[in-house]
Amino acid sequence: MDLSAIRQERQKWMTWKNIAPLRDALNQLPLINTTVDLGNTVSLKTDAVVDMLELERVARLMMPWRKGPFDLFGLFIDTEWRSDLKYNFLRPHFNLQGKKVADIGCNNGYYMFRFLEDSPAKVVGFDPSALFKSQFDLINHYVKSDIVYELLGVEHLPLYEEKFDVIFCLGVLYHRSDPISMLKTLTQGLEKGGEVYLDTFIIDGDEPVALCPSESYSKITNVYFVPTLKALENWCMRAGFTSFEVLGTVLTTSDEQRKTDWIESQSLEDFLDPADSTKTVEGYPAPKRGYIRIKKG
Repeated sequence: MDLSAIRQERQKWMTWKNIAPLRDALNQLPLINTTVDLGNTVSLKTDAVVDMLELERVARLMMPWRKGPFDLFGLFIDTEWRSDLKYNFLRPHFNLQGKKVADIGCNNGYYMFRFLEDSPAKVVGFDPSALFKSQFDLINHYVKSDIVYELLGVEHLPLYEEKFDVIFCLGVLYHRSDPISMLKTLTQGLEKGGEVYLDTFIIDGDEPVALCPSESYSKITNVYFVPTLKALENWCMRAGFTSFEVLGTVLTTSDEQRKTDWIESQSLEDFLDPADSTKTVEGYPAPKRGYIRIKKG
């Protein structure tokens, strides 16, 4: 693969008929001086006069907003996911100061903006979504960070121009039909001694087995394998990682994922059995996530 050619081709995505109006609206927003608060809500403030009606119009053009929340000068974007809960769960386990950091499946960049409080040497996001890139560009229009957003996927890591000290891969592994192969690409994207923070669906059990949904899991059609922690550990070892540490497991609840005015689609409450919230609508165990730290020796 030629990454330069891929970048040039994917830049054309910004001219798609459903994306071009977003880009045009974004380009019309004025540049203003702002301050940024990197708390649970990524908040922007300014002394300048802001056309809030126009700002909200542009932000709503970019719906759905999945990761956040954000506060743009008083415009609160109440995203589907309370991503601050996941970030705060992981925060005690990492130190990014002076390190090269990648976020695989970075969505609109919420986690990357939060990373800035650690003063990393570099932050690079990977996500092949023109919509999420546009959301990121809206926030970064005001934050003015040096974060690099690549319209690339995890499969491009082995050919990327540099290796990373820390990789975050949150909510991606279960979307891949060959999880061990994907884990191998993560090892290839790491510096020696580097580490990965992994978050993925898991099922309970002591045996090294995985659930393989027939058509969908929690109404998500591209979920292929949901492993036990032991199976996940075996995958990581086979992929070349040398350590596997379980940081914790968390059952997904409506405190973390729910329908809001900023998505206009179904969310967790629609994905669970209405008569038994311990099961998905398909009858599988309800979503639980394992948070893992794996290292490359």
